[in-house]
Formats: sequence, structure tokens, C-alpha cells
Amino acid sequence: MPAIALDKVCLALTSRAGPVDILKNVDLRIDPGETVGIVGPSGSGKSSLLMVAAGLERATSGQVVVAGQDITATGEDARAALRARAIGIVFQSFHLMPTMTARENVALPLELAGVDGAEARADAALAEVGLAARLEHYPAELSGGEQQRVAIARAIVGAPRILFADEPTGNLDQRTGVDVMDLLMRLGAERSTTLVLVTHDAALAARFRRRITLGDGRIV
Repeated sequence: MPAIALDKVCLALTSRAGPVDILKNVDLRIDPGETVGIVGPSGSGKSSLLMVAAGLERATSGQVVVAGQDITATGEDARAALRARAIGIVFQSFHLMPTMTARENVALPLELAGVDGAEARADAALAEVGLAARLEHYPAELSGGEQQRVAIARAIVGAPRILFADEPTGNLDQRTGVDVMDLLMRLGAERSTTLVLVTHDAALAARFRRRITLGDGRIV
């Protein structure tokens, strides 16, 4: 069974001028443990494709099956439960809570899900990304690369089967960006996680087993 299966997926968003077609009859299969880089020019629909596959945006039409669950017509609560159970997401902007320490940021999704031992698991995830000495630091006390590592730890702390990354190096310098990608790929390989990267950088996408190019909302 594919980790991700999209069949004839369309996404239209409303604007002042009327509906705008973002995704147009997208068919996509991604196998468990596969690494896939999604590339394309700005406005081609890359991030929208990730949002639909991650259950953050509902497709206008077509079928979306993720981690064995058909989320085509499910409500937000069901999609949120799927993300908590099987999906991790890393964004370009780190989305860390500024008033929480690194440990608290990573433990938060587990605590919201009622998981026991959230802080211990957060500590283990932070150690895994090389931040064992930064548990009590706040985001403002961390470098950009360290903040992204905290975000990665938060994404993996629940042992997701699928990890999405949307321009995860976009706010980082080149050297730090390479380090973050090395980390993502190492963690994905060690955990046999399905890894889907959205990027404008063809060199980053070339490191993945498969590369998909989007243009004007279609796979080209």
C-alpha cells in the first residue's frame, strides 16, 4: 500500500477575482520509506500539494489517501488526529513558541495528544538532533539552524511514518542548510520514514530517490 496516494486531485482557492485553480488533476504515488523531492517555479503548486497530502488543506476534488487513511472528505478533527498519529511537518519558518523552551516546544504535540512521558521523549528527540545541551534554551537564545533542529525534533518526536518538509533550509545560510538536510536524510533513513521535500533548489531535490517537477499545478 502506498504511503501517499493522490488520484485526480484538484485544489481551487477563492480570490477576489473568483476561484483560482492551484492543483489540476494531480496523480501521485509515494511508497513507504521513499524519499521524494518536489520542485518547480514559484506559484507552481508545490506547497499546496504538500498541504493537501498532509491534511492541512482539503482537496476540492479527487481522492487523497495518506498512511492508509482516506482523508478526502474527513473533517479537520480526523485530519488532525492522523497528523498526530502518523505525520511530521517541518516548515521554512520554524513556528516555535517563543515563551517555551526547546524541551517544551518539542513536548507540546505529545502533551496535547495526552501521551505519557512527553518531556523524556522530547529530551531524546533533541539529543537525536544534536541539541542535548540546549533543552532549557528559548528560541531567541538559539541560532537559526538550532531553531530548525528544534522544529525537526518536534516533527519526529511522535515517530511519524511520513515526514513532510516545506523549504526547510529557506531561512538558513548554505552551510547550515546542508547540515539540516543531512540531518533530515539521516533521520529518515534510520527510521525508514517516508520523506517528502518541497524545495526550489534542484540540487537539494537531486539528493532524493525521486524528483517530481510541478508546473502550473500539474506534474510535468
